[in-house]
Amino acid sequence: MATEIRVPTLGESVSEATVGTWFKKVGDTVKADEPLLELETDKVTVEVPAPAAGVLTEIVAANGETVGLGALLGQIAEGAAGTAAAAPAAKPAEAAPAKAAEPAAPAPVAAASAAATSMPPAPAAAKIAADNNVSTADIDGSGKRGQVLKGDVIAAVAKGISAPAATPAAPAAPRPVSSADDASREERVKMTRLRQTIARRLKDAQNTAAMLTTYNEVDMKAVMDLRNRYKDVFEKKHGVKLGFMGFFTKAVTHALKELPAVNAEIDGTDIIYKNYCHVGVAVGTDKGLVVPVVRNADQMSIAEIEKDIGRLGKLARDGALSMADMQGGTFTISNGGVYGSLMSSPILNAPQSGILGMHKIQDRPVVIGGQIVIRPMMYLALSYDHRMVDGKEAVTFLVRVKESLEDPERLVLDL
Repeated sequence: MATEIRVPTLGESVSEATVGTWFKKVGDTVKADEPLLELETDKVTVEVPAPAAGVLTEIVAANGETVGLGALLGQIAEGAAGTAAAAPAAKPAEAAPAKAAEPAAPAPVAAASAAATSMPPAPAAAKIAADNNVSTADIDGSGKRGQVLKGDVIAAVAKGISAPAATPAAPAAPRPVSSADDASREERVKMTRLRQTIARRLKDAQNTAAMLTTYNEVDMKAVMDLRNRYKDVFEKKHGVKLGFMGFFTKAVTHALKELPAVNAEIDGTDIIYKNYCHVGVAVGTDKGLVVPVVRNADQMSIAEIEKDIGRLGKLARDGALSMADMQGGTFTISNGGVYGSLMSSPILNAPQSGILGMHKIQDRPVVIGGQIVIRPMMYLALSYDHRMVDGKEAVTFLVRVKESLEDPERLVLDL
């Protein structure tokens, strides 16, 4: 008996996905709940587990194909039954007359050739073929029923196959045509759905919001001294390391309560004030930037914030974030300092009205009490939607964050 592998529910507002990578190939034995493939949505990457144990007999949706909710991805046959089903190309031969032995070999080939003409190329394959002036009709497909897949086109391009009629159209290419020497050293890779969404959302934020950035700097000595003094005791008691994000998140929630416009959003001609603080923490992963959310951060202690950030960070690195982990943020913190950034202007995470950029801590000479001293300083940047937040509110918000960090006892005493 065959078990179908179908696209699972992907989360709120997500109706389609792109097949990322199949971990198994036809004929492989699989265990129940073993990951079979990855689906890339515009927000997260989802692993699809095997619905039953058996043998993978068919892959319907190949890498790069776009699939909707409930779409058939493949099939699993229980036990040894899978091996018989793994060779569907042999069925036409069974239907052919058995009057002679010699027609048996060409029959599957003819069937496959006929099927190839009826199967359109995979969307990703068609796109790559068009970009490289290659005709998919000249390519032998390796997919189901002879379908031309992305890998087939890439292999064909590498071999130098091109469409004869494509040469006159070369001047209309969307990018300057490289020399033959340069082209051989280039690699064209389709953007993942996550990267496409990041690009679209960031550009939409620039086009929609009246975005402006204000800057300040903070003396990190008090926080660093407090952290060095208690980090061992803190980790022993709470089971998590004491970092800087707990202090920054707490400082942000204090400032958001005083300046509610920074924690609001515009909806048409209305302003929605959020009487809660769901703080998004930007995390860089191999597949792109994701922003999991620490919910009700204003009601949490620094230890609770550190634990939640640690949990979300691990899920992000493992590619295991759920849709719920990434929705509902009211303000975002981005820490470019971990990569060495000294200064930047972060782009808003729409529809939010504010995002705080943290940067590298660097020893610099500053004047304190009329004396030049060396202090561990960090530049802070607040990008905000000027339609919603006035300059006075933005500057005051950043000053409040600075004051809390330079006097961290205020955070503990909720002052």
